[in-house]
Amino acid sequence: MVNQTKVAGAPSDKHFVRVVAVTGGKGGVGKTNVSINLSIALSQREQRVLLLDADLGLANIDVLLGLKPERNLEDVYAGECELSDVIIDGPQGIRIIPASSGTQSMVQLGHQQHAGLIHAFSEMSDDIDVLVVDTAAGISDSVINFIRAAQEVLVVVCDEPSSITDAYALMKLLNRDYGVDAFRIVANQTRSEKEGRALYQRLLSTTDRFLDVMLRYEGEVPYDDSVRKAVRKQRAVMDAYPKSDASKAFNRLADQLLKWPVTSAPSGHLEFFVEQLVEGING
Repeated sequence: MVNQTKVAGAPSDKHFVRVVAVTGGKGGVGKTNVSINLSIALSQREQRVLLLDADLGLANIDVLLGLKPERNLEDVYAGECELSDVIIDGPQGIRIIPASSGTQSMVQLGHQQHAGLIHAFSEMSDDIDVLVVDTAAGISDSVINFIRAAQEVLVVVCDEPSSITDAYALMKLLNRDYGVDAFRIVANQTRSEKEGRALYQRLLSTTDRFLDVMLRYEGEVPYDDSVRKAVRKQRAVMDAYPKSDASKAFNRLADQLLKWPVTSAPSGHLEFFVEQLVEGING
């Protein structure tokens, strides 16, 4: 998926932004909770984090956090404001780009509209260390475009047959039609570390048989009643219950993420901050 990387923390004159798409194939696996809490954990590690709600038709990050944005991506597409104008402050220092909810026209945006949004991020690259992209469920053009534009794909699965099936279908489509060949897996709402590993092994056994992809297991987030309590309060569990088992898992995931290699060369297709990557190669 990428053709050149550098080790995090290595000396460099260029500032490269990590871009992580959090996806899952089906809805209900806790993808948005993972996106929010991972963003907070990264912010607590002195990372400048921007969280993009890329569910353009059924956005819910603002709802989950009890936020009331005055503008969102619909206003950007309508030409009423710039991308930077819709950014709002979230908990623990993260910043959020909210999308609209219940707007059919946003769901029907084409490749050129998605490309315009992705390119618009380049103007903000100097102010971001990590961009977390919370995709919609399913395999729509929107989901595919945002995943392909990211450097890393974090697939969230849980212990439901449809979760494994849909995650596999998403990876198959991305691999077969677009050449995406690397995925990172996190098991959510697990009852034990063993269960998380078992979920990963089920997915791995299928991909090894039928796909030419590389999977990496990034750990599990345990089932924790604190998550449900935090949702009721419209707060992130990392913010409301920082010592909970779920929060500890998100801290581990953030530590893992910061060890991932940072992409420093363009992949050859539409992607976030591509101008910066080209400058890094030619500079």
